[in-house]
Amino acid sequence: MPAVSQNQFDVVRDMAHAHGDAYALGIHPLTVGLRSPNELQTELTELNLQLNRHRSDPRLVAVGEIGLDFFVPELCTPSMRQLQEQVYRAQLQLARTHGLPVLLHVRRSADVLLKHLRQVWRDAPSGRPPEGLAGIAHAFNGSDVQASAFLRMGFRLGFGGAVTFDAARRLRHLAATLPPQAIVLETDAPDIPPQWLYTTAARRDAGEPQGINTPAELPRIGALVAELRGVSVDEWAMQTTANALAALPRLYPLCGMTSRGVA
Repeated sequence: MPAVSQNQFDVVRDMAHAHGDAYALGIHPLTVGLRSPNELQTELTELNLQLNRHRSDPRLVAVGEIGLDFFVPELCTPSMRQLQEQVYRAQLQLARTHGLPVLLHVRRSADVLLKHLRQVWRDAPSGRPPEGLAGIAHAFNGSDVQASAFLRMGFRLGFGGAVTFDAARRLRHLAATLPPQAIVLETDAPDIPPQWLYTTAARRDAGEPQGINTPAELPRIGALVAELRGVSVDEWAMQTTANALAALPRLYPLCGMTSRGVA
């Protein structure tokens, strides 16, 4: 469960401990436009304090959700883009300091995200972070070239509800052709519902409710991607589980496993 702002830090931590789940702490780019620069600096300071205070918490698995959003018009002015980049870069540096992978929000921003990743990790061998300190590019919808760039830096790419739509030809091409180690599955609940839950605006206006997206949709999404790749559901489930554990190594003991198998 990723946080998106300081006022959620305690909430996601408490929920993770109450329900046996994992959590991440971060400042989402969509919240940047709701804060002044001084308020954002206060949030970054608090994020650093929280990451330090809870560094031994086994359920804290990543810094996130962080990143850049160049889709929302209000966030695309030069000043807002600059502020987003400052907050994103500061969080990359915190993740490196605290030895945690990152969960990246990537919306029309892949190239700039990658630029800052290279700069923050430029003194690492081959421009890559230490093993286990990359993370996941969430809801990936970029090009083949951008996908390859993330993979070279050790990232996994998140695929969820968007890949289930018949019209998502480029995304389905990526899901079918990327290396098997590249993909993790996600639902982004309650957002990005799969096609079978999606209700158009016209149908909603007519009174038809939108389907409720939950993590329970993950097996069906996984089965669809397995079909695209021509592999069995069981084989694909094992592969994507291994990918998620490799992307977020602190999940191993929470799943009753070590990095070498079942504990």
